[in-house]
Amino acid sequence: MNYKIFFDESNKLDQPNGLYSYYGALGITTATMYNINNAVDEINTQLKTKSEIHFVDYTSDTHFGKYFKALDYVLNQDIKVNLMIVNKKDAEKIAKEMDLTMTQLRELFYVKLPERLFYGLTRDIEVGKRVQIIIDENSEYEKIDLERKLEEQMNAHSAYRNKGYKVSDVVQASSEKSTLLQIIDVFMGIIIFLFESQYKSDTVDDDSVSKLVKSDLIYRTLIHNNNLEKFHQKISLYKWDGEDDKIKKIHISDYTGAFLIYKTRYDIQEMSKLEKIRLQHPEQDTRFYREQMGYKTRQLKTLQGYIDELNGLGRNHFFSS
Repeated sequence: MNYKIFFDESNKLDQPNGLYSYYGALGITTATMYNINNAVDEINTQLKTKSEIHFVDYTSDTHFGKYFKALDYVLNQDIKVNLMIVNKKDAEKIAKEMDLTMTQLRELFYVKLPERLFYGLTRDIEVGKRVQIIIDENSEYEKIDLERKLEEQMNAHSAYRNKGYKVSDVVQASSEKSTLLQIIDVFMGIIIFLFESQYKSDTVDDDSVSKLVKSDLIYRTLIHNNNLEKFHQKISLYKWDGEDDKIKKIHISDYTGAFLIYKTRYDIQEMSKLEKIRLQHPEQDTRFYREQMGYKTRQLKTLQGYIDELNGLGRNHFFSS
């Protein structure tokens, strides 16, 4: 296979949770896919870990190094990511007007997915190339024959537009065995986190700590080298709100910008508190400072990042040196 597209979705239309439904696709050459697989395997070996990477599971910064190094590597590879956001309230209104259930409407949406997500990924594929689409394993897809629908839609587009590529295979795969399905899951999780401003929290509880460590991971990834620019270049964000038949491209920089401003202000306040504690209690160990700051053990890497920055070494010094 010459080119691969990895597809995933979150907050499905017929699920009660969330205001929006999200569809994501990652396009990549086979050669680049192998490079990423090998790089992530090497990271796992270096850090002595075998766990998968999923954004929802990142509730402790114990594995910060694994996520940070993997995301940093992938952002600097030749990849494309398209993500579509669907307003559930608008979808419900349309379903009601058409006398459809949300499950039936969701099935209709899959027919438009190639047009909205996949075509842009295959725009520059050379004539004669073969494409494989990999979708996250789900028994629901078999019921609606999603593999066949996607293959037919993509090949019809290639023929109609004289693109010359052919989708020769659409398969389901377990994310446990697919690094790239895990990668698109993490990218989608990050985008949802930023789009819904989930990083803002006025309470201190278990959920807020999870949001804090997620924020720290995203922030430190984006500020590293030129990753922010790469993030903007490689990820395209679209929104459908039911107003017309056009899908709108929205600027991802609006959401990264708001997040970076918020997080920078938060970090300045936290590092100011930490510096006061260090001045009052010099030469103490990290555990002492963590407890004085009221941080959980799963925020240890966050604290270490603050200490490195206060020492003039840079926020990601330990993981990038």
